[in-house]
Amino acid sequence: MSLKIAFQMDPIGPIDITADSTFRIAEEAQARGHHLFYYTPDRIAFDTGRVTARGWPLTVRREKGNHFSLGDETTVDLADFDVVWLRQDPPFDMGYITTTHLLDMIHPDTLVVNDPFWVRNYPEKLLVLEFQDLTPPTMIARDLDTLKAFRATHGDVILKPLYGNGGAGVFKLGQSDGNLASLHELFSGINREPLIMQKFLPAVTKGDKRVILVDGEPVGAINRVPAAGETRSNMHVGGRPEKVELTDRDREICARIGPLLREKGQIFVGIDVIGDWLTEINVTSPTGIQELERFDGTNVAAKIWEAIEARRLA
Repeated sequence: MSLKIAFQMDPIGPIDITADSTFRIAEEAQARGHHLFYYTPDRIAFDTGRVTARGWPLTVRREKGNHFSLGDETTVDLADFDVVWLRQDPPFDMGYITTTHLLDMIHPDTLVVNDPFWVRNYPEKLLVLEFQDLTPPTMIARDLDTLKAFRATHGDVILKPLYGNGGAGVFKLGQSDGNLASLHELFSGINREPLIMQKFLPAVTKGDKRVILVDGEPVGAINRVPAAGETRSNMHVGGRPEKVELTDRDREICARIGPLLREKGQIFVGIDVIGDWLTEINVTSPTGIQELERFDGTNVAAKIWEAIEARRLA
């Protein structure tokens, strides 16, 4: 039995088909006989009781520069679909949050992956706060004196926007670094959101591990090693992916958080682990499945669809 699948995602044209997780998920869905539809987040609407989207039937192919074809543009009722993928990248701003409210109106009769209610309530840098014994010392604050006091207690720290992504705006600040006030002033001029500050983990020089969970179970990991002279290991900013095995500590972390992720409908999740410490739980638009498949042959996209099909085709 085939499913009708809609992808709410960023523009498909510029994506890197060798790395993009959404592309791999769509490719696997197509191979399994499901029908694909694509639209960008600005094209979702609430229209007199219906949640609609203006987009295109989609065909994907693994050909660089010719990786997709679109059918005729049309407006669809998203309640007519079996599955809608919430896959646009952050920033996790009010535009993003509004799409989760709209998708709430059709879920769970239409399965939205990941569950938009809990994506909205469990963004990456906040859900980890429920697992304090697994995480490095962490502060969320906007007040400069409060942030200064945290650094005075913990020494070198990482400072970043609470709702950022892809390594943007991430700074390492030594205990005597004089830039904290300037950075605070910069961030405060951009928005009214708090900042997140964490104790710096020197183990990041050996890599920031991305562990991928499907329906609460770990299926593998990749290590992301920072480029020379960099603190950030995100692949968006030059981090190098490499093969790595799950450790006992990784499995311990997953065993703690997995049941909650499964209960809250977070089917595809990527967590970040530095050394022995959990730093983020990525539920909005996790990545890394193509790298994992190349390193150890694990078809994560197939595992994701098996979890979804078990819900839709049961």
